[in-house]
Amino acid sequence: MKVVIVTGLSGAGKTKAADWFEDKGYYVVDNMPPALIKNFIEISSLGEKKIDEAAFVVDIRGGEFLEDLESTIKNIDCKIIFLEASDETLIRRYNETRRHHPLTLSATTKEVIDEERKKLKALRDHADYIIDTSKLKTSDLMIEMDRLFTENKDQKFTVNVLSFGYKYGIPIESDWVLDMRFIPNPFYVPSLKKLTGNNQKVSQYVLKHDISKQFIENTMDTIRQIIPCYMHEGKYSLTIAFGCTGGHHRSVAMANEMARILEEEGYRVTLEHRDL
Repeated sequence: MKVVIVTGLSGAGKTKAADWFEDKGYYVVDNMPPALIKNFIEISSLGEKKIDEAAFVVDIRGGEFLEDLESTIKNIDCKIIFLEASDETLIRRYNETRRHHPLTLSATTKEVIDEERKKLKALRDHADYIIDTSKLKTSDLMIEMDRLFTENKDQKFTVNVLSFGYKYGIPIESDWVLDMRFIPNPFYVPSLKKLTGNNQKVSQYVLKHDISKQFIENTMDTIRQIIPCYMHEGKYSLTIAFGCTGGHHRSVAMANEMARILEEEGYRVTLEHRDL
């Protein structure tokens, strides 16, 4: 039997993840005492209609029974997916749904979430996949689940490339913000001032400098190193934002060039120029 343990912080999206498994044909059991999981697997293998795939939702609601999980996972062949989110996100979600956190009958606070994190730390350390849902819509979470658990899945990593102008604020969806204001500014070249980084002349001007070439080389080296680490943590996308003063010249040219290189290396790439 293919077995998955779905766990993580309350409010992080375990129910949505369980729904995904159910839609894919898994037999889903919510809040079963961990000590009974091995028995369930053994009994299921004896029936006429065998269960090939099962997902068990295990979390802080199990109380004292949760302590049995560590010994249980040592005795079964399973994958563990751990869902989490930032304190601010979890508090907002509880306020919106007006539900109580399992550890309190009063308002959900940072202290309550910290307590849950401590109780689940050992389980998180055993996880095969960790997904941070702070910035994920339900559809995004479903895509992550597809990438992790669908057979013959396309495991290409997605790099979302953005350009922006600092005068209009840093994009809140950014994972990594890179400042292009160290590059000589085409804005002060009369023939380039009214053009954008999408223009070949501006692009050539931005990319011709030795510091620009070195920056691209160093940045690509870093990207190649960190992407396998992101994938190991269950994250299959990265949003890199390139900024300059107005978001018209240097950031646009650099974003275009980085997107081109990433596509050549086989990554799935999206490209957006926010402030053009």
